[in-house]
Amino acid sequence: IRHVFLLIILLAAAGCVERKLTVNTNPAGAQVFLNDEEIGVSPVTTSFNWYGDYNITIRKQGCETLQTRRKLNAPWYDLFPFDFVTQVLYPGRVVDSYEWSFDLKPQKEVGRQELIEAAEQLKQMTED
Repeated sequence: IRHVFLLIILLAAAGCVERKLTVNTNPAGAQVFLNDEEIGVSPVTTSFNWYGDYNITIRKQGCETLQTRRKLNAPWYDLFPFDFVTQVLYPGRVVDSYEWSFDLKPQKEVGRQELIEAAEQLKQMTED
């Protein structure tokens, strides 16, 4: 019984890994989506549970929508067998922080003549 009690105390006092991702944009104030889920307005920090590929969509009025992919690679201490030590046995808290920055391009103003030419091309495609 004493061993079980000791094990419960050790597990209750075990550390944890806190994973954070911060997304910055230039200009700031853009809506940020990770894997089609809105996480907030830049600059924004969110927690995450898994490493791997992320689809990123960033929208801001007056700027072109940015769609891209980024990969978060797990640090060595979050790989087997080290993950057991950092997530269960280590008594402290480990903070794993990442920061991504994106430059947004101003939205192009489409001129009247360009719109007319594009409409004529579409018309010709439908007539063929």
